[in-house]
Amino acid sequence: MSDSVADLVGELRGLLTLDQLTNRVGLSVRNVRFYTARGLVPPPLRRGRSGYYTAEHVARLELVQELQGHGFTLAAIERYVAGIPDSATAEDIALHRSMLAPWQSEAATTLTSGELEDRAGRPLTRDDLAVLEALGIVRPAGRGRHHVTVSQLSVGLGLLELRFPLEAAQAAAEIYAAHGRAIAEELDALFRSRIWPALLESGASAAHLQEIIERLKPLSVSSLVTAYEAAMDAAKREGIARRAEGRQRP
Repeated sequence: MSDSVADLVGELRGLLTLDQLTNRVGLSVRNVRFYTARGLVPPPLRRGRSGYYTAEHVARLELVQELQGHGFTLAAIERYVAGIPDSATAEDIALHRSMLAPWQSEAATTLTSGELEDRAGRPLTRDDLAVLEALGIVRPAGRGRHHVTVSQLSVGLGLLELRFPLEAAQAAAEIYAAHGRAIAEELDALFRSRIWPALLESGASAAHLQEIIERLKPLSVSSLVTAYEAAMDAAKREGIARRAEGRQRP
């Protein structure tokens, strides 16, 4: 084997053809080319007349799939990916996926209207569904189908039995969304500014990072519940004190 041929063989080792890439990530050729055209993944490496793909291509496509799984629109995915440097390695991109995946809420189950009512054990009116949607337990999926967080369904049905007002459910949803986003942004900033750089400097792998985040998730949820309970108790005490003070005034 000549030196030039040996060099080419060595260079191609670890690279993927388009067919190999699609098999690896579970996407069609059409999808890969579409994502390439939209700038979500770089063009293939050209070696003669053939195009080849690297581990970075695989990592970026897997990240796009992860973002789609979170419900990101194509425009939102483009904005997210635009923030990742072109020089990012497959390991760097895997870290982005690690930050996304463990924080997903419980996967919803898709049910028809009939299946949902079977689970509920009762007919559900349009108002009932509106309350469950405001509570984030049920989301419309179109064509008489619904995405349902099954583990929370009994809680929602219990609130329906107690005639929980739709207006209250909608107002609560707005509060959760506003404060939840603020908490998420602050925690994300903390992770990116302090935790992630320290782990990268120590040479931590993506798997190591993901394990840390998975362990933090239940702790974070528990901490939020504890903080909420403490704040509610404090608010009640302050409210009682204000009312008592008002009664004592002449």
